Amino acid sequence: MRILLAEDEPKVAGHIRLGLTAEGYAVDVAADGDEAIWLAEENQYDALLLDVTMPHKDGFTVVRHLRRKQILAPVIFLTARDDVQDKVRGLDAGADDYLTKPFSISELLARLRAVLRRQRPQSATVVRVSDLELDLVAHEARRAGEQIVLTPREFALLEFLISNSPKPVSKTAIVEHVWDQHFDSETNVVNVFINLLRKKIDRPNLPPLIHTVRGVGFALREERS
Repeated sequence: MRILLAEDEPKVAGHIRLGLTAEGYAVDVAADGDEAIWLAEENQYDALLLDVTMPHKDGFTVVRHLRRKQILAPVIFLTARDDVQDKVRGLDAGADDYLTKPFSISELLARLRAVLRRQRPQSATVVRVSDLELDLVAHEARRAGEQIVLTPREFALLEFLISNSPKPVSKTAIVEHVWDQHFDSETNVVNVFINLLRKKIDRPNLPPLIHTVRGVGFALREERS
């Protein structure tokens, strides 16, 4: 999951980004409303976390602009304002939730999971391909009934592969959804993480599920003989 965080206080932004990346999210940070709009128009995000009070354009203006552009990723406002009218204004502007500062990272993560669940068809939280099962809320994976221990980044990569299964995804698409804007696309880190996943998922005596599609990228699917 790739998240856009718009927050003009560097210490606050750094704290939130650290908490999100520890959970496996790829996070891009904008320091003002104009930068938030530019990033949201240039990249595809799974969710936006927007401070209400930012330089150049406030969060309300940013959301209204993005909604007019048909950028419909869920939005959570982060703000020190706790006035009811401000909350109503934010939700009417097109936000999905409103979190008042100060807040705990655990609460933010719970709110984020909630708005992301609402984007899934029929609120599906457990997805399966063959005997591989991925719990998107508990962040747990199992193959043939046995739990697979994954790092947050491995889980994020597996989640992206399984959400597109059986279609293949390119390395570019993986980078855009699993890593942030500072990722060096010239490195072979995608291949490294694919190989790490293969070692954990495609165990001996089990049919392989992660496949290299020549000229395209990678696919997670069961291939029947």
